[in-house]
Amino acid sequence: MAEIIQRDGAWAFDGSTVRITPGLHRSVPLFRQTYGEIAVPLEAVSSIVYEPERKRGRLRMRLREGADPLLRATGGRLPDAADPYRLLVDIDRSGVAEYVAEEIRRALQLDQIPKEPTKAYLLAGPPVPVSVPTSDGTVSFDGTQVRIDWADTSDRVKRATGPRIISMGDLVQVEWLPNSGYEDGFLRFVTRETVFSKLPPEKDPYALDLWGSARRDLLTALVATAVTARLPHPSTRAGGDFADRRELAAAVPPPADHHDVLLRRLRELGELHRDGVLTDEEFAMTKAAVLRGF
Repeated sequence: MAEIIQRDGAWAFDGSTVRITPGLHRSVPLFRQTYGEIAVPLEAVSSIVYEPERKRGRLRMRLREGADPLLRATGGRLPDAADPYRLLVDIDRSGVAEYVAEEIRRALQLDQIPKEPTKAYLLAGPPVPVSVPTSDGTVSFDGTQVRIDWADTSDRVKRATGPRIISMGDLVQVEWLPNSGYEDGFLRFVTRETVFSKLPPEKDPYALDLWGSARRDLLTALVATAVTARLPHPSTRAGGDFADRRELAAAVPPPADHHDVLLRRLRELGELHRDGVLTDEEFAMTKAAVLRGF
């Protein structure tokens, strides 16, 4: 057993699995503490390095592309401190860190672990059900459907449409961008019906606009990961992975009832306008955005 225990957390390698446990110190980000222990099978590991510095060093593990739904959902956008595959190491424990890294590297060579992308997720992602309150509302996922309950501070259009419920069968992709504190983030659920939509997150009833506490809103990555883990793996797509929504929109054909969807959206907006929920300006702006999207 190769093991290192630090204030930032603990890594233990038994020859087949690297168990990563977050530390309980207040300096450890809430996201890592909430995500909990991660069991990384050796076949999911691409490489590991120890990076010494003057006062502290870092253990960094890189996983094979396609192995982890967390990395897939967050797209490398997690803040460095929230990255579970990074461990801060006190300088007097650098020898132990080097030993752990060398043991994992030796096992990778002995087992001849390939570096090519995986064809399935090798990590499970967070358990369900999972629910996260955000600045724009509460998002929940039970393994079969996503539910968004809007907050009092949400856009009036969102609140007027009521809770948003999205089944897994309708989802094609999850988009996530963290709230940096300087720029708003969002969590968007892309369906076959909305893949062509260009509504901004604050107006999109399929998206949460993340503008409040960056520390709290970062937890939405839990939901994004749990959903991503249950979507088809990118390798199963005929055209491979998608770099952005433009490629996804080109690859996903419009639904058969595309015209009916447009009419239903416009009818819903018209009812909200007649009921006084939307002002003339809000109705005109939202209607124009919907028409552009379709």
